[in-house]
Amino acid sequence: MTEIRLASLHGGAIALGSDTIAAFGQTLRGNVCLASEPGYDEARTIWNAMIDRHPGAAVRCRGAADIISAVRFAREHSLLLAVRGGGHNIAGNAVCEGGLLIDLSLMRSVRIDPFHRTARVEPGATLGEFDKEAQAFGLATPLGINSTTGVAGLTLGGGFGWLSRKFGLAADNLISADVVTAEGKLVRASIAENTDLFWALRGGGANFGVVSSFEFRLHPVGPMVLAGLIVHPFARAKELLADYRDVAAKAPDELTVWVVLRQAPPLAFLPAEVHGNEIVAFAVCYTGDENEGKRALEPLRALGEPIADVIAMQPFAAWQTAFDPLLTSGAYNYWKSHNFAELSEGLLDTLVSQTTSLPTSECEIFIGQLGGATSRVAVDATAFPHRDARFVMNVHTRWRDPADEQRSIAWARKLFAEAAPYATGGVYVNFMPEDETDRVAGAYGTNYARLTALKDKYDPANLFRLNQNVRRSAVPRPAA
Repeated sequence: MTEIRLASLHGGAIALGSDTIAAFGQTLRGNVCLASEPGYDEARTIWNAMIDRHPGAAVRCRGAADIISAVRFAREHSLLLAVRGGGHNIAGNAVCEGGLLIDLSLMRSVRIDPFHRTARVEPGATLGEFDKEAQAFGLATPLGINSTTGVAGLTLGGGFGWLSRKFGLAADNLISADVVTAEGKLVRASIAENTDLFWALRGGGANFGVVSSFEFRLHPVGPMVLAGLIVHPFARAKELLADYRDVAAKAPDELTVWVVLRQAPPLAFLPAEVHGNEIVAFAVCYTGDENEGKRALEPLRALGEPIADVIAMQPFAAWQTAFDPLLTSGAYNYWKSHNFAELSEGLLDTLVSQTTSLPTSECEIFIGQLGGATSRVAVDATAFPHRDARFVMNVHTRWRDPADEQRSIAWARKLFAEAAPYATGGVYVNFMPEDETDRVAGAYGTNYARLTALKDKYDPANLFRLNQNVRRSAVPRPAA
């Protein structure tokens, strides 16, 4: 019998016999794989190439029973535990070094109930897979903007995208969730069952259990929407951003306009002489009647003299993939993010000045527009607290050559620091890199104390710690 060493929850390593691992594997419908075995590298490799960790073993789950077995095994042996859904989170918390990895990426079922307008989604499903199933019935729920993103992590952190101003966050549209708790029990959380857990799951991240199934509310969307890009030369960036601020303030909920500041990629609809030069791009999605959408877009289209305007009716599922070529896996990525209640003059000056010093051609600054339905929910109605955020900035630093790492990260941090005076102080947990543990309390805002109490209740040993971690409250040890 050989020994396999796995990282302990309390530091150091624990030696388990190969027969123990084999017996555990017999309880699974999926399988457990060790380094060099088939499936191991597939399980541990995630979107952000900065994260290159090697778990001691990976459990490739096929259903809730596998998740239960894996959580109980980790708990019984006090193993460091990571949980992977889509593997798209920037911080790389989906993978641990040396511990046990629960890989949910094979659990990708999406079942649509068009009569009740609901969806039942497994935790390994991506946004693209969800969209394709739901759009077959002209339905959708608010998700993100990149089709390869995992539904699970996006939803647990809040989740916003093109539909959020009209229909709220992904978390706002969660009806129920089946959850494997730290005790290894399967429970259902909804407005009628385990209501405190349901509250925590909607924005509190992966702190409270492993969700084996999500149930979402769906809305009539498309299947055709008015969407696309308006691209401007950078020379008038400050004026364009100031005018955008006015357009955004008056936009109906059906209209969402995001801003992207970057060097122009070699897109076919852009003149060759523009490629590689800084641009201002407005990314647009209108969910509703085409003619009403065109009227709503008139103020935006009246700004300046764009290089290109490629807004047209297109399938919503296709628009959800529009940015996929710019966000492929395998590159190194580092993000910094702020929430804003408004786009102040000082912030606009900062954005313009920093865009002229992009460290690589794939780096960008984007401003996501919120408000609308996302701001009409009480701060304490869900764990997601940032109902005052009208805009979210993501400083997206991306490079291929390891030699570009230091200057890329330094640029992101400099922009982040210069923008801080104009921000709300809050941050979207899904945009936080792994070195921002000092921002966790701010990420959960006024809901943090309640989340701490629920951590005490549902995960007092902090088994689920590889996330934007809510720490349990300090509990005195009993006298010896």
